Amino acid sequence: MEFAVFMTLPGLVILLVAIAFGDQVLRATGRGRRRGQLSATGFEQLHATFSPGKQSELKERQSALLLRDDEEDGAPPNRSTVDLGSGRAVIRLP
Repeated sequence: MEFAVFMTLPGLVILLVAIAFGDQVLRATGRGRRRGQLSATGFEQLHATFSPGKQSELKERQSALLLRDDEEDGAPPNRSTVDLGSGRAVIRLP
């Protein structure tokens, strides 16, 4: 019977709040080893159910995780360098 309650929308919200409370208790006692919160993911998915904009945001976030991020993207090859540590920039004209 308890499973049927959590299959409804109010039951799902109650379950997510209980998981969020459990996450916070584990973090406060130092026993939580996860960096991300399970309840935050659940609330984002619930929000995406009712908001098409949130669905687009979650899809964009997922695709950004799959893309490779190169350090030299967008910069001309081997022409100019900037060293922020020493405060020096070298610009070579073609």
